[in-house]
Formats: sequence, structure tokens, C-alpha cells
Amino acid sequence: MKHPKSAGLFSRAKAVIPGGVNSPVRAFKSVGRDPVFIREAKGATITDVDGNEYIDYVGSWGPMILGHAHPEVIEAVERAARSGTSFGAPTELEVKIAELICRMLPSIEMVRMVNSGTEATMSAIRLARAFAGREKIIKFEGCYHGHSDSFLIKAGSGALTLGVPDSPGVPASLAAATLNARFNNIDSVSRLIEQNKNQIAAIIVEPVVGNMGCVPPYHGFLAQLREVSSRHNIVLIFDEVMTGFRVAAGGAQALYGVSPDLTTLGKIIGGGLPVGAYGGKKELMEMVAPIGPMYQAGTLSGNPLAMAAGYTTLRLLNENKKIYEHLEHMAAILDGGIAKNLTDAGLTCIQQRVGSMGTLFFADTPVRDFQSALNSDVKKYAAYFNAMLDHGVYLAPSQFEAGFISAAHTEGNIKQTIAANKTALEQVVKLSA
Repeated sequence: MKHPKSAGLFSRAKAVIPGGVNSPVRAFKSVGRDPVFIREAKGATITDVDGNEYIDYVGSWGPMILGHAHPEVIEAVERAARSGTSFGAPTELEVKIAELICRMLPSIEMVRMVNSGTEATMSAIRLARAFAGREKIIKFEGCYHGHSDSFLIKAGSGALTLGVPDSPGVPASLAAATLNARFNNIDSVSRLIEQNKNQIAAIIVEPVVGNMGCVPPYHGFLAQLREVSSRHNIVLIFDEVMTGFRVAAGGAQALYGVSPDLTTLGKIIGGGLPVGAYGGKKELMEMVAPIGPMYQAGTLSGNPLAMAAGYTTLRLLNENKKIYEHLEHMAAILDGGIAKNLTDAGLTCIQQRVGSMGTLFFADTPVRDFQSALNSDVKKYAAYFNAMLDHGVYLAPSQFEAGFISAAHTEGNIKQTIAANKTALEQVVKLSA
């Protein structure tokens, strides 16, 4: 495939946008090529400015669970736009989506809409600190909770991809208040709590990690986090920005049967528009202004376009649970095809998946935490990514990101992907010889 228009746009972009992109991983640096610029998307496919079409497994990094440009979502956004794009005042749609979120995630009794996942996690941490009267937080190495200062300590996602998980500009005082545990290792959590007695306000975790690739929790790990948090009066926060309504209708907390005190949401609840939310028990949420002392505000929070897209997406998911059956069916077929191709190619890559999100790791052993994720062969992944792109399959341009299947993916899309995967793996073997 040729990309002359993308190359021209990237050249122009680098003159006026840092690195030519508005989010670092989009620069394609870790896969050794310039990015392709997207013109349009429909269903399970995206088309670049040069007219090349790809089967899409990025899905705008997770939100497009129904597929791109779903007719009912587009109609809802158009209808909302005709009435005005923003009022800075309450609307009925805000109430309806909040009620629906609370019904679909029983751990959430009250919810506050914001504008991004970063804003949601930042606000949840502030609330936890206010509620607990403590300052320190525990996060997990390789988990990414947005780009606010408190979280850019051994972070995942783009920070991990670029090899700079600790960002300049983060105050030392905030870094000192952020403690890092190992995912899937409850002993590392217990040690930090013991070393910082009565100082931990919150534990925040991606219940299924998606930002160092897809890393599921080991059996009992989330329940152990729940127990240790309750025992030490620590607020447990599930960052379900990625997993919320993705791995199950009730998120990872429903899938694994563990209820957090606070949940952060994003992606799917905006139906492809910028959005975020945090919610949980009333005793915590009633501390949020204007009824409580913890201040948080946002001019465009709950704007009608995002609420229209998000409410329509959640309503369709809630009304048709067979969507999740379809997602699982498509993912299982894809898993099986890739597994056969790996055997045929003589490769021992690791496939990890929860529901419709997953990652093919170019590693020899299962990935359970940050350190084991770093054992992946990023050069092989780069070769694989480029071969797949050349064969019409659009994957995350980083080994350390999850991929996603949508309700719009068909068996034909999956079979085409498996065929491309076979060829791409054969090319990886040749390059490694």
C-alpha cells in the first residue's frame, strides 16, 4: 500500500503540532514508520486519505464497540447538534445517562460526568484523598490512568511505548505520594500499606490492564485488593475507562464479581465523543461540590453531543445482550485462527484476551505484570504490525496496547484477518532468521 497523502499531511503536521500528532502513540514511532491519516470509517473498517481500506482493531482505542458510524448513534448526535452543541447548563440527557450507568453498574450510586478519562481518574483520586484525609496512593507498574501528574510514575500506554514512563515536569512531592505495586501481586500491595501505615488514601487499578497490552487479573487478585482495602479503610478505585461496558455489560467488576468504592469510566460511555465519568457510593460522591467540599468542575461536562452518543450506545448495549455473545464468538474464532498460524510458523507468542479486548505478545511466557510485559520483542511486533498494515489490517501501533473487536466485525472480516496474520507471521520468521 502507498501513502503519499499521509506522508504530505504528516510533514505539514510536524511544523505546527508537536511530533505531528495530538497523542504520542499515534506517531507510529515504535513501529518504525510514519502514521497513516484517516479519512473516514464505517462499521469494522477505516479508510485513509490515500483510499486504502483496513479492518480496524483499534476502534478509536476502545469506544467503538458498536462499530464506526453506527446509524442510531450518528442520528442521535445529529439530532442533538441541531438543538445546540453546548449550553453549560443541565440537560435531560445527563440525567438519563446517569440513571442508565447506575442501573448497569450497581456499585455506582451516583456519577459525575467529565470530559476525559484523565479528568475522571484525577477527580477520583482527589475525592479519595478528601474522603480518607490521607495523601498517598497506590497504583500498579504499567497501569495507565491518564496523564495527570499523580499517575505518570511507571505508567503504561504511550509513556511505556516511548520509553519515558517517568515524565519531566512531575513535581517530586507528587511522585513521592504515588507508590507503585506489582499487578497480580498482592504481597507487593501489603508491603506498601505496612510501610506507610495510615497514609494510603486509595488504591487505583485497571481491573483488566489494557495499557501494557491486555493483562488479565489472576484468580482472586481483585478480591484480595477488595479485602485489603476494606481492612485498612482505603478507597478502592477501579479504572474502567477501557473495560467499562467493554469486557461485559457491567464492566470488569461484574465479570469478576468484585465491587470497588469508586469507578472511573470513559470511551464507550461517549460513543466516540470525548467523555469521562467517575462514580461510586453515595457517601463518597456526596463529598463532591456543590453538595460537598471537594471541588471539581468542567465547562463542557455533560455536553449534549457526548451525552447523546453515549446514551444511545449504552442503551443499545443494555437492550441487546446478544452483542456480547457476538463479540465473544468473533474473538474466539480470531484466537483460534491465530493460534493455528503461530503453530504453523513455529512461533511461541502469547495470546491474552478478556472478552473483546486482547493482545498478541511477542513473548515466550505469559504476561502477568509490567516486568513480564517488557520481555516482549518489540522489533518482532513492529515487523508484524507493518506486515498486517500492508495486508489491510489496522492494529495498535504498539506492542503495549490492547486491540478491540466491535459488533460490526463479521466472520468474513475475521477470516481475512486470519489470512493476513498467517502471511505476517511468516514474514516475521523470515526477518528473524
